[in-house]
Amino acid sequence: MSVKFEKDTIRQGVPVPSLRSGKHELADEIGTALTGGKANAGQPGYLAAYLHQLQTNPLRTKMLTSGTLSALQELLASWIAKDRSKHGHYFSSRVPKMAAYGAFVSAPLGHVLISILQKLFAGRTSLRAKILQILVSNLVIAPIQNSVYLVSMAIIAGARTFHQVHATWKAGFMPVMKVSWVVSPLALAFAQKFLPEHTWVPFFNIVAFATGTYLNSVTKKKRLAALRKRYQEESRGRDDYPGATKRDY
Repeated sequence: MSVKFEKDTIRQGVPVPSLRSGKHELADEIGTALTGGKANAGQPGYLAAYLHQLQTNPLRTKMLTSGTLSALQELLASWIAKDRSKHGHYFSSRVPKMAAYGAFVSAPLGHVLISILQKLFAGRTSLRAKILQILVSNLVIAPIQNSVYLVSMAIIAGARTFHQVHATWKAGFMPVMKVSWVVSPLALAFAQKFLPEHTWVPFFNIVAFATGTYLNSVTKKKRLAALRKRYQEESRGRDDYPGATKRDY
């Protein structure tokens, strides 16, 4: 009876609720912008246009993407950690430096390393090959990328001597690698299973952006906490010794 009622209702021309109404409208508009949508047949969305640029101008596209994401990562991490510059802004001199790092260091390095990884395992779809690809990525590629990242961050932060750079690398290498060993296998396994190879670059860019923002914000929070602790200790010291030391005879 209920089925007949539904059929009669549709037959009489009563409008069926649209997926574009309410909360679905924004998601529908975003999906259309990214993929083009059925209504815009023949007009590719932003994702298709990006992938086309990635195929025709791979290195340039990766450099622009990495530079933009690195700058945005620094800005977002500063906002999350409430790390303001001396002028009270979240936009500090580190933002353009991070953009330069992303465009001229991270992107070319990742382009070469990922290309080598894909060529080594091209056409190999067995479970053994996929596991080996994950191991190579985590034991060879990730240490190289993370080491370059830490060295670059040390230089951007003001390190100028080999000892300062090495100390930064030594303190940060294993914590960063532990995060990589958790995130990277999951991301690579997902890409192997669900994504064509030409979409790996934007996917890994998104993963790296999220991971980098998290690590950067945590590092900033620790640095700010250490600075506050140091300031409190210095203030307490000044309160304990306001002038010359008093002596009782």
